Amino acid sequence: MTATPTPRVTIRDVASRAGVSKGAVSLAFNHKPGLSEATRDRIFRAARELGWAPNLTARTLAGSRVDVVGLAVCRPARMLGLEPWYMEFVSGVESVLAEHSCSLLLRLVRNVDEELRVQEAWWRGRQVGGSILVDFQAGDPRVGLVEGLGLPVVAVGHPSLTGGLPSVWTDDATAVTEAVRYLAALGHRRIARVGGAAALGHTAIRTAAFDEAAGALELAGAWQVATDFSGDAGARATRSLLTSAAPDRPTAIVYDNDVMAVAGLSVAAEMGLRVPEDVSLLAWDDSQLCRLTHPTLSAMSHDVHGFGAEVARTLFSVITGGEGASHPVPTPVLTPRGSTAPPR
Repeated sequence: MTATPTPRVTIRDVASRAGVSKGAVSLAFNHKPGLSEATRDRIFRAARELGWAPNLTARTLAGSRVDVVGLAVCRPARMLGLEPWYMEFVSGVESVLAEHSCSLLLRLVRNVDEELRVQEAWWRGRQVGGSILVDFQAGDPRVGLVEGLGLPVVAVGHPSLTGGLPSVWTDDATAVTEAVRYLAALGHRRIARVGGAAALGHTAIRTAAFDEAAGALELAGAWQVATDFSGDAGARATRSLLTSAAPDRPTAIVYDNDVMAVAGLSVAAEMGLRVPEDVSLLAWDDSQLCRLTHPTLSAMSHDVHGFGAEVARTLFSVITGGEGASHPVPTPVLTPRGSTAPPR
């Protein structure tokens, strides 16, 4: 007896299940405007239930070369353009993609929920061959999503945050500890840190490492302030830390990025404080910004361009069926310059 073939699911079936038009389904899977988030969610749920995905004839993932890699970043466009770290990172990624005649599909998202929808739409719509995931949080929901979809990814984050996904990371805890020990060795006993967004996993790792290092060194004072990485937030945090009269204010401040450190340098000048005579400043990521200030900024330096390139190479290994083994890149090293000195 011949089995009755299972009818092929079409876009019309998905539209009917979701209670929308075929055009709405197309908008959802191409991530175009014009639909509410509730409608998008309903369409994606209907597609999952029916096991349907768009059939793009331009290329198929099975057996084809990878033409596009995705990267979604949760940052305002204006802020992203001001962050040297991301520009260097993307440059490193692009250097490897160019070797494979591959393009980067960059998308700015407002939150992790939007990124979940974007990643699903990219994969179901056959728009990417794999994705780079950044800015992990504890219990990050992207782990379960990409595993369920079978989407090839590389995670930029410590394995404690990335749930077993192939990952590449920097040793943030060791770098923070080195920064605090360096400042303490100069004689600083009251040290502050202006950190990034508290919800981010690497911020939490740095926060814990700072507390542990400060405790081990028995500092007289240790402060930490969470921000959003912007220059404005860095300036506000610096102003708050330095408003206390000596000797109750910190004599050294570590910043989680170069943009905030430059802003902090401006605030110190505004308040009539000399750097490094009255307060020493240390930036987390070295960049051209750190070398253009007066005095030049001491910084934790690492090869961000090389980091991005290594992330891209690892993703291609995952996509082509290789191991895509998780591994760290070299730990940032301290580069002393004019903004740090023993306290007066």
